[in-house]
Amino acid sequence: MRVSEPRIIKKYPNRRLYDTEESRYVTLADVQQLVRRGVDVKVVDSQSGNDITRGILIQIITEQETAGEPLFTTEMLVRFIRFYDEAVHDAFSGYLDHSLRFFAEQQREFNERMRGVLGGTAPWDVTEMTRRNLEFWQDMQDQFFRVAGFGQGGREGEGGDPPPPRQGGASGKGDSDPSTPRKKG
Repeated sequence: MRVSEPRIIKKYPNRRLYDTEESRYVTLADVQQLVRRGVDVKVVDSQSGNDITRGILIQIITEQETAGEPLFTTEMLVRFIRFYDEAVHDAFSGYLDHSLRFFAEQQREFNERMRGVLGGTAPWDVTEMTRRNLEFWQDMQDQFFRVAGFGQGGREGEGGDPPPPRQGGASGKGDSDPSTPRKKG
């Protein structure tokens, strides 16, 4: 498989973006659509030739987050900022990268299976896909917590913290436990 060269977008001092393949000025929304369609883009500063792709992509995300329904909650953004200064920075970055790659692969697989189902040519097992997804996320979480120094990730029975006590008294059962039958009288 031949890897294609990324589409070059030049950013000029007047802040305009120029698509060198189509020989026309484009907007951030145009660049966003290219990325969504799977086109690899590289944005370069027209004067220095420096690769500024990352900054442009962050700008696109920022505009998306301020318009409409944001993807990231305030709490998530706070955590992102905190991880920049902590020793788990690399582990967190790797975790996000693996998670997004896995999500994209699962989405592709799901779409392929749905096409098969709708075409009547392939069996589709939601239970199996769910089991595999859960297993993957639990493994990723365990790896993340191990690297971050938190042991086994907190799964019950695997070296994490013990499960929280049940409410309703010292025995763990009581009036607030719906599984405990009530005595009459």
